[in-house]
Amino acid sequence: MNKSYIGQIVNVKMDRPLGSKHPKYGFIYPVNYGYIPGTISGDGEELDAYVLGEHEPLEEFTGRVIAIIHRTNDDDDKLVVVKDGKNYTDEQIVALTEFQERFFKSEILR
Repeated sequence: MNKSYIGQIVNVKMDRPLGSKHPKYGFIYPVNYGYIPGTISGDGEELDAYVLGEHEPLEEFTGRVIAIIHRTNDDDDKLVVVKDGKNYTDEQIVALTEFQERFFKSEILR
C-alpha cells in the first residue's frame, strides 16, 4: 500500500452510507463507507475508505486520511478519513471498523 495517502485531503463518494445494509452479507454499516473516485486499489477496484466521526448518512465527504488499514491476508487496504483536525487512536479505529475488519487480518499504518 502506498502510504502517501496519509495526511492527504481526499473526497470520498459513499456507496455504503451509514445505516445501509451490505448487499451480500446483510450487516448494517455503523459508519459511512465509500471510495476515492479515480483511484485503483490492489483488488482492481477503487480505493475504499471508512469515514469516521460523521453521524448521519452521507453521499460525499471531504476529509483527511489519518491512517490506512492494511489487510495482510487480502489485497484490499482501506483508508481512514476524518474531518480535518480530528484524530482517532489505533484502538478507536479498530473498534469502529471491527464490524467488517474482524473477517481479515490487518494492521494500522500511520
